[in-house]
Amino acid sequence: MAHRRLVVVGWVVAAVGILAVSSSVGKRTANNFTLPGTGSQRAVDLLKSRFPAQAGDTDQVVFHARTGTLTDAANRAVIGATLVRIARLPHVTAVVSPYAHQQLTISRNRTIGFATVSFDQRANELSKASVNRVVSVAESARSAALQVELGGQAIEQAQQASLGFATVVGIAAAIVILLISFGSFSAMGLPIATALLGLGTGVGVISLVSHLVDMPDFASELALMIGLGVGVDYALFIVTRFRENYLRNGGDVPAAVEAAMNTSGRAVLFAGATVVIALLGMFALGVSLLNGAAVAASLGVVLVLCASLTLLPALLTSIGHRVGRVRGAEDGAGGKGANARTPADARTGFWVRWTARVQRRPALVAIAATALMLTLAAPALGLRLASSDAGNDPTSQTTRRAFDLLAEGFGPGFNGPLQLAVALPRAHDRAGLTTQLASAVRATPGVASVAPPRVNATGTAAALTAYPTTAPQSAQTSSLVTHLRDRVIPPIERSGGVQVYVGGPTAAQADFSHVLSTKLPLFIAVVIGVAALLLLVVFRSLVIPVQASLMNLLSIVASLGVIQAVFERGWLGGLFGVQPGPIDAFIPVLAFAIIFGLSMDYEVFLVSRVHEEWQARGDATAAVREGLARTGRVITAAAAVMVAVFGAFAISGNRVLSMFGLVMASAVFLDALVVRMLLLPAVLQLMGRTTWQLPRWLERRLPRLAIDAEPEPQAARGSAREPALEPALDASS
Repeated sequence: MAHRRLVVVGWVVAAVGILAVSSSVGKRTANNFTLPGTGSQRAVDLLKSRFPAQAGDTDQVVFHARTGTLTDAANRAVIGATLVRIARLPHVTAVVSPYAHQQLTISRNRTIGFATVSFDQRANELSKASVNRVVSVAESARSAALQVELGGQAIEQAQQASLGFATVVGIAAAIVILLISFGSFSAMGLPIATALLGLGTGVGVISLVSHLVDMPDFASELALMIGLGVGVDYALFIVTRFRENYLRNGGDVPAAVEAAMNTSGRAVLFAGATVVIALLGMFALGVSLLNGAAVAASLGVVLVLCASLTLLPALLTSIGHRVGRVRGAEDGAGGKGANARTPADARTGFWVRWTARVQRRPALVAIAATALMLTLAAPALGLRLASSDAGNDPTSQTTRRAFDLLAEGFGPGFNGPLQLAVALPRAHDRAGLTTQLASAVRATPGVASVAPPRVNATGTAAALTAYPTTAPQSAQTSSLVTHLRDRVIPPIERSGGVQVYVGGPTAAQADFSHVLSTKLPLFIAVVIGVAALLLLVVFRSLVIPVQASLMNLLSIVASLGVIQAVFERGWLGGLFGVQPGPIDAFIPVLAFAIIFGLSMDYEVFLVSRVHEEWQARGDATAAVREGLARTGRVITAAAAVMVAVFGAFAISGNRVLSMFGLVMASAVFLDALVVRMLLLPAVLQLMGRTTWQLPRWLERRLPRLAIDAEPEPQAARGSAREPALEPALDASS
């Protein structure tokens, strides 16, 4: 590159400048969680317009008397003073003491009770600082005689675990794996430096864009996680191809860089585009919270992709001689000329033998690999989407201890109350509300108790709190919400002229799961359809798009089967420190978007190399053999980096993070080893020349979008490659 110094300096200046500007203006987060058309959203909208004091989040401060009872004078004094201080905090609209309704809020043995804290905003809109002030004041009342814990949606969100540890582990693992793979500090450092500089710029851009697009507070961390993985992968693919070209052409750095960008660079560009398509496909779900996350993650991928295509070749041009050297390669072949062995030639003996075994019995390998993936996918048939409750939190967290105390004193349903929002037909028509609605809800099976109704100042709206008998994540609680909406409430609405909506965090999570479940097929169809169309245009093949779609889906469903077995059925749950429960509804959505994109990375890199060999040789068997032999090591190295990154999440101790980490790590592991190393080469071997056939009428109508460089003449390629590969193949036969 003629302007390599300008490119490097430009990237450094851009990264520093963007980060400086973003730090000065700050980042704006907006956890907008709206579900238009659902009962929980209608409840929120009604309370916001008519009863703002009840429209925000409602959390609990739980008290446990270790000695004596909560009704003792000393405990009453401490609890009362603490609640007065909490009531004065910003964003707190009301605090209901446990002594206000002792029959509901103090246990029968009078040792456990809870106060209700009402905020002026929903949990996803409250700042962590505001919630942490409530936590700090409440915990100041702790003593040897009085245990104080806090629970609820706002408290839960304020104590969410950071992804920083997993990021550090991912970088450390990437360094070790790349050092082992390349055997060179220079070669190892380039992918890491490229990914980090691209990520740093991306984080700054995301902060700036957050002032234009609503982004949740976890958006930057999600972008960091995905960007780190794909950034290292893309740079790894390009550096590997550069080293191969460098040793083949006798040490000509500019020519090696140009050839690497003309082959692997094109594949990386296409792979990055498919990742962005998969992430932006989340817009099809119509959930505002996920839209901002999709934009942030896409920006992270785009920036590391740009760094891989511009910064990396500039760095390679500058220090390519140090990166390209492979110990022992020059000694064996003089370091130059057509017979110089490449890094791949020096280490592909295993992959040549592996491919030969797959190609000898492709049908058996395809059947065995498919059977393994279907076996792992089988548990996914029992997947139940819901939200994990605080009963799955680590016992070190106050939310878990509050959950356990409420369950012990009142029953598990008190951890997930339902909030009924009522629009009254006439001002202060409270009598009809109390006698009809409250009585009907109280008599419903699955309802433990109902708190007295609260009516707004104008008498046009009321709020009613009902406590289920079962935990928030229980299937019975979801069924109760449906039963209230479909059977219990409609007759009262018709007879009394009222409008009643079932809301609250538990109902909102049930609606969220339902919305995602119903829209997930559309999301999958959009992403797969667009990706398949791109593959059709690029590879001019009907087989490749179908194969890629089915195999990517197989990887995703198998990974969902793994987490269903561990987190829902409880198999090996002790290893991850989790209890059986439902799968959080957003996990399959994020998993599909990210896994599909990563699977396409490996698909494109492997198939593009096979396609390149096919165009040069016209021999389908040799194309599969050469393609896998040349990419097997780099794909497994890239997958190892991703598995290490996501594996750190799997052992984090947080249920949601562990679930996400395990589904991602298992998907990457299965896709890289079972699908790309076994199933894909076996299927391509079985299909033979049919893989690359396309009807002429379709060929004429498709636009041209090539990611392969112009094929070299067979004679030139054969002299550089065959001596290194064929003897190994013969030895394995």
